[in-house]
Amino acid sequence: MCGVFGYVGKKDALKTCLQGLEKLEYRGYDSSGIGGVVGGHIALCKKAGKLAELKKALDLTSLNVAIGHTRWATHGAVNDLNAHPHVDAHRSICLIHNGIIENHETLRKELEAEGVRFASDTDSETVAQLLAKYYRGSLIEAMQKTIARLEGIFALLAVHKDHPDEIVAAARACPLSIAVDDAQTEALAASDPNAFFGMALNVSFLHADETALLKQGTVLFYDAAGRPIAKKTEKFQASAHPPSKAGYETFMLKEIHEQPITMRSAMVGRMEFEAFQPLARVAHEIDSVLIFGCGTSMHAGMIAERWIETFASIPARVEIASEGRYRPLLFASPNTWVIAISQSGETADTLAAVREAKSKNARVLAICNVKNSTLTREADHTLLLQAGPEISVCSTKAFTSQITTLALFALFLGLKKKKCSMGLLETYLNELREIPEKIEALFRKEESLKALAKKYHRYDDFFFMGRNYMYPTCLEAALKLKEISYVHANGYPGGELKHGPIALLDPSFPVLAFA
Repeated sequence: MCGVFGYVGKKDALKTCLQGLEKLEYRGYDSSGIGGVVGGHIALCKKAGKLAELKKALDLTSLNVAIGHTRWATHGAVNDLNAHPHVDAHRSICLIHNGIIENHETLRKELEAEGVRFASDTDSETVAQLLAKYYRGSLIEAMQKTIARLEGIFALLAVHKDHPDEIVAAARACPLSIAVDDAQTEALAASDPNAFFGMALNVSFLHADETALLKQGTVLFYDAAGRPIAKKTEKFQASAHPPSKAGYETFMLKEIHEQPITMRSAMVGRMEFEAFQPLARVAHEIDSVLIFGCGTSMHAGMIAERWIETFASIPARVEIASEGRYRPLLFASPNTWVIAISQSGETADTLAAVREAKSKNARVLAICNVKNSTLTREADHTLLLQAGPEISVCSTKAFTSQITTLALFALFLGLKKKKCSMGLLETYLNELREIPEKIEALFRKEESLKALAKKYHRYDDFFFMGRNYMYPTCLEAALKLKEISYVHANGYPGGELKHGPIALLDPSFPVLAFA
């Protein structure tokens, strides 16, 4: 997952691009960079580390057109050379990329045999070099020829030194939003439309192998065959306020402390099931559920799987989206529903699994935090988390909002299926109402939590164990410890401890038991 942003227009392109990257840093903070055209030359600056490191090193003063990138490394070490943008061997083209090029090694060998010299270890530079190979005066035609050779997924933005007033874009299975303003004075591109902060824009979305040519206030779109097409636009008014830490040391701490508020937001209109009424008719038809998610969202799905079977008495199955997309999806009946869970609505594996399901005529319910995301556009129905932007890569408030929303949906399904009594329903709803207050009470114990952290920080391995709902919670806890502290941690069902894992345990291997 990386962030891409591009700008051409009357505003300061460099400054606007930097502002866009600030909104996209949550998509990757291994490195960042900005490039563009000035004075008939490619100019760029890129730096390993967070965006703050790029700002310190930035030696660009102005750009006619700008593209920027925040990286989450997949190919090549985290260093300045592997940071984006990438240029071709003749430094005529500047390119940024989100995604993975699966056949990059084959293409690289082909280009090296033709005498092309590479400067990085990334799959992305292969695209820049290939683009230069096919360039014959038209950058958009070169892009169309290039993506025809690529295997994998991508969102691409590129500029050429001989075209100081244009950006070309292409996408396949990766989100890419293209926007123009009403006055037709600027055109923008971003991997997340929420990067268009404070601007009223007309937004379109690139799909399978579509390309776009962006100039000041105008965009030309082309299909996979290179034919001009008209794209539907959506009016998008992004927040005028960039994200703030609100006095907290990190976004993650801020988002942890927002959970009582965001859980209550997830309950608004749903405790009496008003928000579920559009699903009331189809709820009667659902006779099995298949849940897709990755990482934290998959763990929320594992909890929902248990709730749906408990409250609605229908079979439910959770699939890791990155695995489910490669397996034959066997639907129990035409009334099997797919629930796709994603904070951003742009998780590539989840989207791929959803598309596979829809190709088999499955109906999809999205549980998502971002309106206008790819998932919400492709799903048949959407339940928004209403948690507000989650900037930290490590998901916290989105997880608790996901399980709040899923708990209420499972209870609603049980009510419609006449499998959940009113007494049981009220018991669970009353318990749910009290959880935000219990979280607030936990925050008042932060000093004791810090003391526990000091006690255990010297350990390099952790084991989490629990049963039933606590098992997926253990998986999520272990994931959080790995993500935040880079410490080895495993989650296991309590009853499985004796079937092998107990052999690992000794006084240097703490066990956290969830009851």
